[in-house]
Amino acid sequence: MAGAGEKMAGVPALGWWLMAVGALRIGLTWSGYFGAASLGAATYAQAEMTGVHGRTFGVWTLLSCTLCFLCAFNLGNRPLYVATFMSFVYAYAHFIIEYLVYHTFTAANLGAFALVAVTSIIWMLLQWNSHGGHGPRVAAKQS
Repeated sequence: MAGAGEKMAGVPALGWWLMAVGALRIGLTWSGYFGAASLGAATYAQAEMTGVHGRTFGVWTLLSCTLCFLCAFNLGNRPLYVATFMSFVYAYAHFIIEYLVYHTFTAANLGAFALVAVTSIIWMLLQWNSHGGHGPRVAAKQS
C-alpha cells in the first residue's frame, strides 16, 4: 500500500475529468464541421451559423480538446496547465459576452456550458499546486 506522501500510479481524478471534457469537445468539433446548421440552431438564439462559422468553431473546439488531453497526462507541466485553465476561462467568457452583449446565446445553453467550464475552472484552481511544478522555475546561478 502506498504511503501518504506517495502518489498513486495512474491518472488523477482531474486528469480523468479533462479527458471526459476532451471527449465531449471532440463531439462538438464533429458538429462544427459536419452539422453547422443544426449546431447553430441548437446552441445560438439566432441560428445564423454558416459553414465557415461551424468550421471555425470546430477548429477552436479541437484546439481546446487537444489542450485537455495533453494536460490530463501532464498535470505537472505548469505552462500547459495554465494554457488549459485559460482555455476554459476564455471560452466561458466568450459565451457570457455572446449572451449579455450580443444576445446570440441562450441562458439555458450558458448554464449547460457553465457545468463544464466552471467546474473545470474551480477544480483546476483547487488543484493549482497539487501536481508538481510549484511556481516559476528559476535557474540556479552557476559560478
